[in-house]
Amino acid sequence: MQDQAQSDNDAYVREVHDKGLAFDLRTMSRRQMLASIGGAGALALVGGSLLDATTAGAAPADVEAAACLAEVESETAGPFPADGSNGPDVRTISGIVRSDIRSSFGGYVGTALGVPLQFSLVVQDLSCNPLPGAAVYVWHCDRGGNYSLYSSSVTNQNYLRGIQVADATGKVTFTSIFPACYSGRWPHIHFEVYKTLANATSGSGPIAKTSQIALPKAIDDVVFQQPGYESSVTNMRRITLATDMVFGDDLAAREMATVTGSVTSGYVATLTASVNPNATA
Repeated sequence: MQDQAQSDNDAYVREVHDKGLAFDLRTMSRRQMLASIGGAGALALVGGSLLDATTAGAAPADVEAAACLAEVESETAGPFPADGSNGPDVRTISGIVRSDIRSSFGGYVGTALGVPLQFSLVVQDLSCNPLPGAAVYVWHCDRGGNYSLYSSSVTNQNYLRGIQVADATGKVTFTSIFPACYSGRWPHIHFEVYKTLANATSGSGPIAKTSQIALPKAIDDVVFQQPGYESSVTNMRRITLATDMVFGDDLAAREMATVTGSVTSGYVATLTASVNPNATA
C-alpha cells in the first residue's frame, strides 16, 4: 500500500519538475519573481513577512501596513485535488461541508487513522481584514502517504477532504490526523480559498487562492515515531525545506504553521494567510 502511494507521488514529482518557464511563472512566488526581474532589491524579513528592502527604513505603522500586503504564495494543487481539475470533484457532494474530515462520506465508508490533528486557517484580505463567509477546501494524505480517491489502496475512500466557511474572524477549523511525509515532499496540507461557499460547492469556482500549509520538523519527527508512520521516518531523512519543490524557494516563510500539543493529547496547528478574495487562481 505504502509502496504504491510512494510510486504515485514520485511520478508526480517527476512530472512537475523542470517543466519550463511557462509553468514556473504560473507557480512562482513573489520572492522568486522579484529576484528574476531585478525587483526592488533584496527582501527583508520583517515581523515574519517578506517585504521589499525599501520598507526597512519605514515608520512602524508603514511597516505594519506593508506586512499586511504579504500575500501567501500560490502553490500547485498537486495531482490529487479532487476538485474536478484532475478527475473526481468532492466539492459538489452532499456532506463535504464539515469540520471533522477523518471519515469518508457520501456513500463511502472508512476512517483515516493517525495522530490527532486539529488545524485552523485564518484567512484575511491584503489589508489584514478578516474574510467572514469565505470558504476553504482542504485535503491531505493519510499516515501512509495515500491520497483518497487516487492512491490505489484508497480509491474507495474520500476521507481527509472537507470545506468550512470562515467565521467572523476569518477562521476555519478542521479535525483530522497528522499527514505523512511521502517521498519527495515536505509534510503539508493543501487548501483552496473561495470568496463564498456557493463558489466552493458549485463545481465552477472561481478559486481565489491555491496554496499549502507546511508542518514544522520538530513536530514531524515526534509524530513519525508513532505506529503507521514508518515510511515517513525514511522520507524525512531525504527531504529538507530547502530541497522541497514547493517550499524550497523561501523555506515556507508564509506557509509554516504554528503547532502545539503532544502525541497523547493531539496537536493544534494554526496559519494566518493573506489572500485577494477577488482573484482567480
